[in-house]
Amino acid sequence: MACDTKHNKNRAVSDVKNEDYQLVWHDEFDYDGLPDSAKWKYDTEGNEVGWGNLEAQEYTVAKKENAGVENGILRITALYQDSNEKEFTSARLTSKADWQYGRVEVNARLPRARGTWSAIWMMPGNWTFKDGNWPDIGEIDIMEHVGHDEGIVHASAHSKDYQWQTKTQQTATLFVPQVTSRFHTYALEWTPDRLFAFVDDSLYFQYQNEGLGESKWPYNKPYYLILNLAIGGAWGGLNGIDTNAFPQTMEVDFVRIYQKTK
Repeated sequence: MACDTKHNKNRAVSDVKNEDYQLVWHDEFDYDGLPDSAKWKYDTEGNEVGWGNLEAQEYTVAKKENAGVENGILRITALYQDSNEKEFTSARLTSKADWQYGRVEVNARLPRARGTWSAIWMMPGNWTFKDGNWPDIGEIDIMEHVGHDEGIVHASAHSKDYQWQTKTQQTATLFVPQVTSRFHTYALEWTPDRLFAFVDDSLYFQYQNEGLGESKWPYNKPYYLILNLAIGGAWGGLNGIDTNAFPQTMEVDFVRIYQKTK
């Protein structure tokens, strides 16, 4: 499964398995500085309450040390530094666009330290943390990885009836070799009938629409993309935080969104 940065950068952005797909949105990070403000914004709404998960970081706004682009790579970096009564700073980027159905590809290298919780995921358009009503509104997790369980990648779907608080979420895991030392492509294919998740084109998560209504399938509306690196929390901090291992970074080579032409 291993694949390096150069290989993926040279891959044509139209080169997807299904020829019916076309590229509708992407960021190749072929610039230096802060993330492109036409494409990304910073999410900080849940900082004060630890994002409902007892997380230890404060997400910042427009600070290159937490979210910066250099040499073709977006780096979301968690620093061990006090900020507004939090022990760490990091970043949570959300796309300004949203999409209903399609294929999402994010090529990334993940952090490894105990206490890290990196994620590539999606939430409904216009929803914010303060709106609440989770998990009824639906959540799609393309990739989650916690540092205390290195190499185990998770994909999940949460809804009113299927969600982690009752251990009923639709989910699957895959061991990904060299997940912290090599870049891999984490992908979602989403149609009205199914959610499929892949690592480097290997399918490992499947959830079919059962046709039993919104409480089980709230995925029939636009969703936006989230890239973030949390620290600690109910899952990420399950075995504590190795403060000596910081800073820690999630690196992103590209983000590409495809939709079907017919």
